[in-house]
Amino acid sequence: MEIDQWRREYQLGGLRRSELPPTPQEQFSKWLEEAVKAEFVDASAMCLATTNAEGQPSQRIVLLKGFDDKGFVFYTNLHSDKARDMAVNPQVSLLFPWTRLERQVIVYGKVEPVSRERAEAYFQSRPLDSQLAAWASHQSQPISSREELEQRFENEKTRFAGKTVPLPEFWGGYCVVPSAIEFWQGGANRLHDRFIYRLEENGSWKIERRAP
Repeated sequence: MEIDQWRREYQLGGLRRSELPPTPQEQFSKWLEEAVKAEFVDASAMCLATTNAEGQPSQRIVLLKGFDDKGFVFYTNLHSDKARDMAVNPQVSLLFPWTRLERQVIVYGKVEPVSRERAEAYFQSRPLDSQLAAWASHQSQPISSREELEQRFENEKTRFAGKTVPLPEFWGGYCVVPSAIEFWQGGANRLHDRFIYRLEENGSWKIERRAP
């Protein structure tokens, strides 16, 4: 497998400064809508990068579950590895890999917990089995077997049979409040277009082009 010889041209189009709106939220909304129209299996999938107390970075795919002018929201087990990392270092990065459109978006920012009320509203909107799975899984902890996990799920199904499944105290959400957002569009001859929005102290966004 001659991986070093795998290559292709990026030919779907470019990105020009004149096309960019004043805020990255507007540009992100536009590209997210286009990713949905392109029928990505998981258009809202994003790679979350965190760093632990020893400085070891780690990454995982999570799903975007909210987006507004403040930031990007996702939910998780509050005892998970990612949650422990963010408790030590709230500075994180997100990557949206919309490769079929020859695009990627990188978000740099700081996480803040969402309110319990917001987490409760989202949790109650989830399918019942997803609610039960949140109770059954001690995320990131060692487990002896698949059978043990499935038995925990069955136990929770029995415990909450005929009842409203409550929001676990160990489950909640985070909002990544951005300080910078980069938009990357592939270009011919590897002359890609890269623009980064940086948040200024007065609350406005400065846009600069970066070399590919």
